[in-house]
Amino acid sequence: MLETSARLLKLLSLLQVRRDWTGADLAARLRVDVRTVRRDVDKLRTLGYPVNAAPGVAGGYRLGAGAELPPLLLDDDEAVAVAVGLRTAANGTVAGIEETSVRALAKLEQVLPHRLRRRVNALQAHTVALTPTVATVDSQTLTAIAGACRDHQRLRFAYAGREGDTKRHVEPLGLAHTGRRWYLVAWDVDKADWRTFRLDRIPEEPTLGARFTPREPPAEDLASYVSRQLSVAPYTYQAKLVMHAPLEEVEIRTSKTSVHLERLDDERTLLTVGSPSLEELGLWIGLIGIDFDVREPPELAEHLRVLGERFLDAASSVDRPGGTPPRR
Repeated sequence: MLETSARLLKLLSLLQVRRDWTGADLAARLRVDVRTVRRDVDKLRTLGYPVNAAPGVAGGYRLGAGAELPPLLLDDDEAVAVAVGLRTAANGTVAGIEETSVRALAKLEQVLPHRLRRRVNALQAHTVALTPTVATVDSQTLTAIAGACRDHQRLRFAYAGREGDTKRHVEPLGLAHTGRRWYLVAWDVDKADWRTFRLDRIPEEPTLGARFTPREPPAEDLASYVSRQLSVAPYTYQAKLVMHAPLEEVEIRTSKTSVHLERLDDERTLLTVGSPSLEELGLWIGLIGIDFDVREPPELAEHLRVLGERFLDAASSVDRPGGTPPRR
């Protein structure tokens, strides 16, 4: 059995890992009885930790929000992950948190054991960050929108989109991050349809509105939905191709923000992609380097046939006398 002080730290760590715990679950993890758990919870409260308790069969314990942030207890892998994340955030796509990330990182590294500090420093020393110019998102805007998604509150904001500057009134569903940009998926109240908004095109912090009852999401997989909206929906031509390769291989050769992929079987993948022109689409498909069949549109198949004949003529030109026109 753990000593009392060690058990209290273990209890605090468990309460930080999961939102709700029953007394029986905590007792089993700590290898004590439920009565001891109740006494330990009372001790944490005496120390200033806001542990809430609910009676009954569905009741349990939850670490609440207090006036101050309690110390976080992290295992080795969690501590390394947080340190690496903070260093990445110092050069990330969220504006206004660089200095805060550095301060938090300094506090964390000060208390890291030597073995963990070596792991973090080794990763940092041998990693070069290539930071392209990307549009950043204000951190207050990001957290305000995330809170509205969580609390089901409507948002009003100005938006600089393809239609020019507009005022939008939405019911936010969730956020998606592609690595370069942040997107909000929301129900547009005025257009009565689902829309995807780039957060860097929202110049000011949105205004919170009334709460709403969540609608049925546009898709079960939000990430897949955003991928489809970015790669297909905005374009004139939308092509469906059956790639003769497993989904994992096609993923390596494409980008989630440019295509939408679905597994057909172990050897075939359905690729959906959009493009403003057949010419660009034809050349891009050829660069993937995987055999494929065209499912739609039919005009793409005709364009590829003409393009293929042109390439064949060019390839055979080495065997023709100079100036001889290609065969048609």
